[in-house]
Amino acid sequence: MGKRVLIVDDDPDIITFVVTVLEENGYTPLIAKNGEEGIAKTVEESPDLIILDLLMPKQSGIKIYRELKGDESLKKIPVIVLSGIARRTFLRSHEALTEFGGQPVPEPEAYIEKPVEPEKLAETIKELIIE
Repeated sequence: MGKRVLIVDDDPDIITFVVTVLEENGYTPLIAKNGEEGIAKTVEESPDLIILDLLMPKQSGIKIYRELKGDESLKKIPVIVLSGIARRTFLRSHEALTEFGGQPVPEPEAYIEKPVEPEKLAETIKELIIE
């Protein structure tokens, strides 16, 4: 298997879908089922890419994203946000957190709203992973 991609999502159906897309395209999937696991696996495994849901137990994807992009050793890992939340809603939340004393962080490298076609997800992954 090739490059390693961490999926951070609590929905088993989404995890199965993304794992299938990754394996069919030669990537090695890593799985975290909540935000705390997502951060721990990122530190432990240093994946080549992260696919991140926003609505999860234990720690929201918005908080995880800000934590990733605010950490010198993790911020270079590209992130695809894959969520049922509209992109504009995410960006508004993101801006509000910055206005209320949070450090500014860049927008995600890609934002895909669910549902997504497998081809679109595979294409986005290929664009972001440096072979």
